Amino acid sequence: MRITVFGAAGNAGSRIVNEALGRGHEVTAVVRDAARFAGLPALAGHRVGDAADPEDVRRLAAGQDVVITATRPPRGREHELASAARGLLAGLAGSGVRLLVVGGAGSLTVPGSGGRLLVDDPAYVPAGWRDIALGGVGQLDVFRAEEEVDWAYVSPPAVLEPGTRTGRYRLGRDELLVGADGTSMISMEDLAVALVDEAEAGRFRRERFTVVTA
Repeated sequence: MRITVFGAAGNAGSRIVNEALGRGHEVTAVVRDAARFAGLPALAGHRVGDAADPEDVRRLAAGQDVVITATRPPRGREHELASAARGLLAGLAGSGVRLLVVGGAGSLTVPGSGGRLLVDDPAYVPAGWRDIALGGVGQLDVFRAEEEVDWAYVSPPAVLEPGTRTGRYRLGRDELLVGADGTSMISMEDLAVALVDEAEAGRFRRERFTVVTA
């Protein structure tokens, strides 16, 4: 499979690149700054591009099977998540290339709350994280209005951090998943496993899903 990864040098993106390469896929790793090439695996193709630019997306998606985006804007520019969503959709329109998105958890519902979003619950989203959580909500809204591009959006659980690759996870839809021990978390390594599994299997079509450590 031929896969392009935007945000390939970031925390999530770099793990997705390594997971896909480890399974024998052909990976094009995309960053906005060529200075970050040094942190990319030699086995991946190295390209410069911006997920918010439809022309860049069109060029870097040509001949590919899947585009995965794992970009994250700096603080104060959270609105760029929605801008990048629009750029990706415009660039992929009519291409037949599938799009997988590493999104945010803020749009998930709190278990047992009657539908309250995580972004509105300070127990899950403290004030300092509300802007990026709201950016993720707006990002998902852009995708949910799309009817042409074949996309899927993954929301991580409450905690996403570097850790160990176990290859074990549990899938859900729109409600936050919680493990048997009461925690809601997954390692970035296992999130990458789930994303590449989805790239290979194609279970979710124009919908959001979520994951948690099994």
